[in-house]
Amino acid sequence: MNLDRLLAAGGPFIDLRSPEEFASGAVPGATNLPLLSDDERHQVGLTYKQDGQAAAIARGHSLVSGELREQRMSSWLAFAETHPDAWLYCWRGGLRSETVQHWLAEVGVTLPRVEGGFKALRHACLAVLDRAPGEKPWYVLGGRTGTGKTLVLNRLHGSIDLEGLANHRGSAFGAALSPQPPPIGFENALAVAYLRHSADCVILEDESRTIGRLAIPPEWHAAMQQAPLVILEADMASRARRIEAEYVRAPLAEGLAAATLHSRLQRSLDRIGRRLGGVRSSEVRLAMDRGFGNGDHLAWIVRLLEWYYDPMYDYQLERKRDRIIFRGDEPGTRAYLENLTVSAPQSVRR
Repeated sequence: MNLDRLLAAGGPFIDLRSPEEFASGAVPGATNLPLLSDDERHQVGLTYKQDGQAAAIARGHSLVSGELREQRMSSWLAFAETHPDAWLYCWRGGLRSETVQHWLAEVGVTLPRVEGGFKALRHACLAVLDRAPGEKPWYVLGGRTGTGKTLVLNRLHGSIDLEGLANHRGSAFGAALSPQPPPIGFENALAVAYLRHSADCVILEDESRTIGRLAIPPEWHAAMQQAPLVILEADMASRARRIEAEYVRAPLAEGLAAATLHSRLQRSLDRIGRRLGGVRSSEVRLAMDRGFGNGDHLAWIVRLLEWYYDPMYDYQLERKRDRIIFRGDEPGTRAYLENLTVSAPQSVRR
């Protein structure tokens, strides 16, 4: 069983761990159809500590029996019917996955289980993350806020979208409407994205060490700090319009109430208030309030870019100046990066 190939294929997997275990992080392609609920797992664990393995197994069978067992069997069978290539896993590939595999076999359904379970899959993902920076040339796409870096990135064959995997745009205002994945889930998804990456070079967006509350793996961030840098440029007006479209118009179009969005943006502004300064923070807040009153949000966005994001990014960029290999507008930058994906050598060039 080659775990890298299995992960790259995306399973599909039936994750038999409890909901609490699943919520702490899974692998892409996994659906949680637990053998034991959180409470049932707790009871089995206590029995194991007090009376040993045999008693714990008996306790588990007594808890999941009768109508409850039939309900859970129905969910596994329904999944197997629509996903005949599914794999089973529990924490270590032991009793839970072995039990479910046996129960399914009794009714004529054969599904393989992952040897070593989630623990083995997790170790495989960590190994991928560790070796990835040394396998291909890496390039980083940078640029001021609102230049459209993510849009350019997602059109490139050689890209990996860190912000997409983290479900966050990477700034104080970058939180998505849905929550970020758990750290383990983010790292596993990143490893799988790399396993599926087929270009001869990797292109990533310039990021700080964290994206929202998630940290980029240290070996990845270190490699990004050494990689050649391509800078996407755009004028202030187009940047402000893009930010308005992405951060204001899009959430409202998705059904978020204007008052709710207004509150979210105000809280984001509060988080940078100290760095922005009291007077400027108040001016941005007033302009934002006016924007939610008259529908024109460009004024507060431009102030925020001029007073906060641009000075901060320009300061950071100055420290990276010797790594810059190209500057250009959207068409020129995209063409340059597309050429990199077809001309980069397979050996690491750093």
